Amino acid sequence: MPEPEKIEIENVMSPGRTKKVDRVKYEAVRTALLDALAPSSPGLTEAEAKAAILERVSGDLFPGGQKLGWWLGAVRLDLEAKGIVVRENTKPKRYRKAK
Repeated sequence: MPEPEKIEIENVMSPGRTKKVDRVKYEAVRTALLDALAPSSPGLTEAEAKAAILERVSGDLFPGGQKLGWWLGAVRLDLEAKGIVVRENTKPKRYRKAK
């Protein structure tokens, strides 16, 4: 079986550091997350975002939602680092698309 194609992602919490991850899974979660987020407040909590993307991603990639939480966090942190997603200063934390 061929090695999956990788993509480098950033982490807003560790500027300048990157990590290589599976491109297909990253893009599936990225598309689902951006479809779920609105550009206005209030954004979605982590739990709301996970529920929203679970409905939008392939069960073949994440059977039973396995590892979806990790992928959501990795994609969200990358999109925050790129200025595409904004973390609102609320409790619990909420996230929305940047305007």
